[in-house]
Amino acid sequence: MSLDIPRPVDPSLHPLVTGNYRIATPAIEAFYELVARCLHYRIMGALIYGPSRIGKTRAIEYVRLLMARNYRRMTSYHAQCEHKPRHAEGPFFSNLLEAVGDPDPNAGSSQSKRMRLTLRIRQAASRAGSGVVLLFCDEAQRYNDNEYEWLRDVHDALDRQQIKLFTFLVGQQELLAQKTALQVAGKTQIVARLMVEELSFYGIRNAHDVATCLDGYDQTAYPEGSAWSFTRFYVPQAFDGGYRLVNDADTLWNTFEAAHHKANLPGQLEIPMESFARAVEIVLKDSELRDARDYCPDQILWEHAVRQCGYIQTRHATGRVLVAAA
Repeated sequence: MSLDIPRPVDPSLHPLVTGNYRIATPAIEAFYELVARCLHYRIMGALIYGPSRIGKTRAIEYVRLLMARNYRRMTSYHAQCEHKPRHAEGPFFSNLLEAVGDPDPNAGSSQSKRMRLTLRIRQAASRAGSGVVLLFCDEAQRYNDNEYEWLRDVHDALDRQQIKLFTFLVGQQELLAQKTALQVAGKTQIVARLMVEELSFYGIRNAHDVATCLDGYDQTAYPEGSAWSFTRFYVPQAFDGGYRLVNDADTLWNTFEAAHHKANLPGQLEIPMESFARAVEIVLKDSELRDARDYCPDQILWEHAVRQCGYIQTRHATGRVLVAAA
């Protein structure tokens, strides 16, 4: 039986159990390419926008991991923009100080927080041996004009100290409307610094996208560098017999599509990464006890996984229409 086959690590520590893993989607790959392009051409700011719960926060984490691997001397931060009843300077800088790891982000006046923020970033850049820092602002549509101005001030202060801060504003579609409003209001200095490039972020939109993601489970190893891909960890006998999750890309896409239409959901199917990952996790975990050399998940198991992954429930709860980008 599969469970009798020794694994290289305790199964309870596997990323599929802890949730501490990221699989690249075509949209995440486009996000990473945007960041790399901005660095290459010294474009200091970009917008990444898309529907809620489509996987943007996971994408930030994946891109940061990839940047850390490919640009080892670069520092990156992930700031979670908070909903605030009033947009005051103190809470804004406290939020950024928390993102850069300040031990007491709420201490001091607004001016001292501002100075401490630039100091923290400068120190991190110095330790990394690079004058380049990346800041990902998640749910950035929550910022107002003043906060964009304060963010631009941080850019300018760091620029005077020979540190280039690249800012990636990640959020919902309202970000685009904010950019347009700033342009109409003549606040081009904010747009020119923080909102030059644009990327429409999207979910999993077709069977090819599904195959790309499933291949990630077939190829990604844990422990890193071992022969134990995520798929093999759960169904080692089937894996050694030639089974790969990517074989079922069409099956999984068609199953999501059938569920989408059966639930009478509007718009074209676009699977959020969270729902997709949960469906795959259900199939792998439920397959563990059935593993055999000639095993492959049957249609009924994929249908069960799609029912349980939360896609239909979330869409009904939010009443949201996901429209695939052209």
